[in-house]
Amino acid sequence: MYTPKYAQNSDAHSIKEFIMQNGFGILVSLSSQKLVATHIPMQFSPDRSKLTGHVSKANPQWKDFTDKAEVLAIFSGPHAYISSSWYDHENVPTWNYIAAHVYGRIQLIEGNELYESLKYLLDKYEASSENPVSMASMSPEYLHKSVRGLVGFEISITSIEATYKLSQNRDRKNQLRIIHALEKRMDDGSLKVASEMKKKIADTI
Repeated sequence: MYTPKYAQNSDAHSIKEFIMQNGFGILVSLSSQKLVATHIPMQFSPDRSKLTGHVSKANPQWKDFTDKAEVLAIFSGPHAYISSSWYDHENVPTWNYIAAHVYGRIQLIEGNELYESLKYLLDKYEASSENPVSMASMSPEYLHKSVRGLVGFEISITSIEATYKLSQNRDRKNQLRIIHALEKRMDDGSLKVASEMKKKIADTI
């Protein structure tokens, strides 16, 4: 992933926290004919050395998950258009964003490994539900039928790259102007980018 030097983040802990909070990603693999991608939730293993997930058995992408094939998982966070009219000088517009790329070797999982992966994922996203669903609350027959339609996988991570492009190449005055303009927009992406920019400024004080 191309990342300007000023936007590089080498803090493994913060990157993994970002991925945990933005776990709906894109899994990219190479088939014999073309690149294939699926939009799915993924999560870290307890020791954070692997990513786990699953795809529908009807999705042919899983047939490429052989011999520990190399794959790429892409995770995106908040992003917002930055108008150059906000600067105190002439410049061009740009885009601020946070994104992470995880590279690794993939292999299929099944049985108890798949069950635990599904349970962890369900518990994570049901935690805020008023009436949370759980694996234990499902009938054995329904659960068995549902799991049969899935293909689980784990990715042994080989490298992680992240871009935190938050106007770090601007001076403090222009950073504050950008934050102010983003907050006036009131859309979710702009507000989150403004919040992340404030964190970056605070870290440099």
